[in-house]
Amino acid sequence: MSYSDLMIFIMELLGTVAFASSGAMLGIQKKMDIFGVNVLGVTTSVGGGMIRDLILGVNPPVMFRNSSYTIAAILTSSTLFLVMYVRAQLFSGSLALWYDRIMMFCDTVGLGIFTVVGCSAAISAGYTGNRFLTVFVGVLTGVGGGMLRDMMANMMPYIFIKHIYAVASLAGALLFVLLYPSIGRLGSMMAGAALVIMIRYLAAHYHWNLPHIG
Repeated sequence: MSYSDLMIFIMELLGTVAFASSGAMLGIQKKMDIFGVNVLGVTTSVGGGMIRDLILGVNPPVMFRNSSYTIAAILTSSTLFLVMYVRAQLFSGSLALWYDRIMMFCDTVGLGIFTVVGCSAAISAGYTGNRFLTVFVGVLTGVGGGMLRDMMANMMPYIFIKHIYAVASLAGALLFVLLYPSIGRLGSMMAGAALVIMIRYLAAHYHWNLPHIG
């Protein structure tokens, strides 16, 4: 495995853990059992990638060919559940005050990483010249798992109501395709992920939202 491949794999694992954490935390808040918490954690972390692979014609999807991501999501979700099960008072105490911040951090890191991982997957599938497809699957990989998570938890999808979310993913994917020809895959992934994270935190800090009625 080359240095570049190793770094991409590490980024994917970090994104998996971050998204699994956000899914598991939501499941815990919704008082799901350990199975439900794991389903939500796994869906959040690999759901977007599975949809991406189906669009790209990658069959079977990566989550079934490389179990590392699913295992990482299960371990993360189960660990969070067990911690909260043993220390249930945390959710009504100090952790409750930090819940939104924890969700924000996990969602932001996962969104940034998986957006550029999706773009990279399109390149690997041979669609280097199709920038529209690359951007589309990048955004879908970033937001898809979170959308599935929120719908399974009977919530309005986060990306439609909270700060700048899909737009941040779109900006990161666009930066990736612009930089890829000049600085290569790893550099453009780092830059794209950093832009997504920066936009998300600025949007949260300054309460930026897209226009809406009412």
